[in-house]
Amino acid sequence: MIKNSFISVISQEEKEENKGSVEFQVLSFTSKIRRLTSHLELHKRDFLSQRGLRIILGKRQRLLAYLSKKNRVRYKKLMDQLDIREPKTR
Repeated sequence: MIKNSFISVISQEEKEENKGSVEFQVLSFTSKIRRLTSHLELHKRDFLSQRGLRIILGKRQRLLAYLSKKNRVRYKKLMDQLDIREPKTR
C-alpha cells in the first residue's frame, strides 16, 4: 500500500488557519478517500472499509454541493486543484 501517494496542495501555515473551511475539509476527505481506495485495491473483501468510504464520499459530496451553491468560482478552483470529476446531475 502506498501511504504518501497524495501530496498536500495546502501549505502547513494555511492548514493551521483554515481547518474549518470547506476547502480544507474537502481536501482532508479527498486524502482519506484516496488512502481507502488504495487499501481496498489490496483488500477487496474489507466491507467495513467500503462502508467508511461510502460515508466519506457522501460527506464530501454534500460539502461540494454546498460550496457550488455558495461560491461557484471557489468550487471550480477546488475541483481543478484536486482533480475531482463533476458529479452527475439528474
